[in-house]
Amino acid sequence: MASLAPAVPSSKTNQQEDGKFIPSNENVLQKHVAFFDRNHDGIVYPWETFQGFRAIGCGIPLSTGAALFINMGLSSKTRPGKFPSLLFPIEIKNIHKSKHGSDSGVYDSEGRFVPAKFEEIFTKHACTQPNALTSDELMGMLKANREPKDYGGWVAAYSEWKILYILCKDKNGLLRKDTVKAVYDGSLFEHMEKEHESAKKKA
Repeated sequence: MASLAPAVPSSKTNQQEDGKFIPSNENVLQKHVAFFDRNHDGIVYPWETFQGFRAIGCGIPLSTGAALFINMGLSSKTRPGKFPSLLFPIEIKNIHKSKHGSDSGVYDSEGRFVPAKFEEIFTKHACTQPNALTSDELMGMLKANREPKDYGGWVAAYSEWKILYILCKDKNGLLRKDTVKAVYDGSLFEHMEKEHESAKKKA
């Protein structure tokens, strides 16, 4: 006899609530990207990426460059089997398919967070302070992660980490462990947006 109990959505699947896209509970990479989905429809267009970077305090040149680089680079990878779109949309539900090589391995192939790989960033490369990276240590990590002839991965990893360092280093030029952890789960972007809004109101 069939059960009459309502089906409970799996945490591994995406859901819609009031028409808004909700990232999977287990897919931290989706949560990382979801901040840039400004209208919460599960798709990130270049203008939304631009708006997201502006929201966290980035200037127009950096926001424009990031929007073009990110959307043009990831769109087709997140839309397997679909005809390329000149609007370069990124489908968040498939963001794990856009994972590039020569990275830290903190996200696995399904977009899940791997704690051991996160800790390795600091146990292997944080030599000055155990819970922070200097600029030189960051570059050392990027070089150590490089896979042979994976030039696209090299560029992607360098761009991601360099932008993060520029935006989030402290007054001593250190990129803190808690900051890096927050960027992986996407909570850093929301915090930066609130800080930027607060700073604008005080100006």
